[in-house]
Amino acid sequence: MATQTPPPVTELEEANLTEAPGFAGHPRGLGPLFFTELWERFSYYGMRSILILFMTTPAVGGGLGFSDPDASSIYGNYTMAVYLLALPGGWFADYISGARRAVFIGGLVIAAGHFTMIFHTMTSFYLGMALIAIGTGLLKPNISVMVGGLYREGDPRRDSGFSIFYMGINIGAILAPLVVGSLAQTDWFKRFLISMGMDPLRSWHWGFGAAGVGMIVGVIVYLVNGRTLAHVGNKVKSRSKKKETTAEPAPALTRDDWKRIAAIFIFFLFTILFWAAYEQKGSSLNLFGQRLVNRELFGWSFPSSYLQSLTPAFVIMLTPLFATLWIRMKDRQPSSPVKFTLGLLFIGLAYTLFVPAAILTAQGKVSFWWLVGLYFLEVCGEMCLSPVGLSTVTKLSPPKLVGIMMGVWFLSAALGNKLGGVLSAFFITNDPGRLTRLYGGIALGLLVSAGILALLTPTVKRLMGRVR
Repeated sequence: MATQTPPPVTELEEANLTEAPGFAGHPRGLGPLFFTELWERFSYYGMRSILILFMTTPAVGGGLGFSDPDASSIYGNYTMAVYLLALPGGWFADYISGARRAVFIGGLVIAAGHFTMIFHTMTSFYLGMALIAIGTGLLKPNISVMVGGLYREGDPRRDSGFSIFYMGINIGAILAPLVVGSLAQTDWFKRFLISMGMDPLRSWHWGFGAAGVGMIVGVIVYLVNGRTLAHVGNKVKSRSKKKETTAEPAPALTRDDWKRIAAIFIFFLFTILFWAAYEQKGSSLNLFGQRLVNRELFGWSFPSSYLQSLTPAFVIMLTPLFATLWIRMKDRQPSSPVKFTLGLLFIGLAYTLFVPAAILTAQGKVSFWWLVGLYFLEVCGEMCLSPVGLSTVTKLSPPKLVGIMMGVWFLSAALGNKLGGVLSAFFITNDPGRLTRLYGGIALGLLVSAGILALLTPTVKRLMGRVR
């Protein structure tokens, strides 16, 4: 399928698209990017909500029968690859395709990956994950670059815009486990498959297929709104050889540029620790929810994958509050380093809360409300760190390196996901002491990290210069 290039926009049209409010008081292009990312995250989080469960389910249940440590390692490698490939994805957009076309290509590759996982073979399983990782590497950093490109320098709506964009991510993430989990795990869908003469053990693959349908919807939304997005994410035209011989060379990075890059690097290190803890929800906490949690509510027993919708549900609830808070505070709002510190503090408190739950597993299954509390505090931390991090990178990055720096930013998520997989390998279902050390150790590491970043905040502010 060939990419569609919308007609060029004039300078006046570009100014109108940037300045005129269109989506909740923000530039018009935020709407289609919001919905495109919504459906891309539906596909990703839908597949992720059942991935480790599928791998650890015995063959007699339609799964792959992997051990918990092996499944955790594969899960960590996969989620690391998803974000690691954002770096070449950013380079590809900066120097070859432009961000707008990279997003389109990435969406198609992601959909192909999900549909490949419909088939019950080891080859299709690994090939599907590889395609999803490659496609996400193209789409994820570049759609964030396009959101940043909607705002002029110094626009006070920028942080709020990224928070709204982040809410789109989580609307997709809340729907995905409910839809995909229902297809993969519920008895009613398995009975439906039997009534249609199909194998109920293949219900997992119907879940993977539904994730692919979500990505196709996202691609369609993106194409239909091509005109609205024509002024952002375009490839920088290369100059002819003749012009290159006479033109001024590209300016070198300034001292201030390098200081800002150093600030990004500091955020990068602490964000690795944040994501290592945060991504336990797809691995060890997913297994915890399946095996050690009483999943009954008013007599209704629900699939463990439904618990994956708690986090995005809280994000949807809290995003308007945080977005409004940042706008109302204007210049009085906390600086980016302080927001990052708060993010680490909240997620550290979340795992501190969960330590008693790990201890209580010695007496049997625990209430799912322990996970509700953990995920709520995690989201408070996430709202202080993740959307603010996306916005901060677009503000601090030198213009000619914004795509690559966004890829570097997602590298922190890659390393965090890998570290999260390593930590998840310590999960043992029937060992409360081991579980207590796992989650208690995560809590201690995060709280200490928050203290260190608080001490470094004056230094980071100096590196950032006038950027807040």
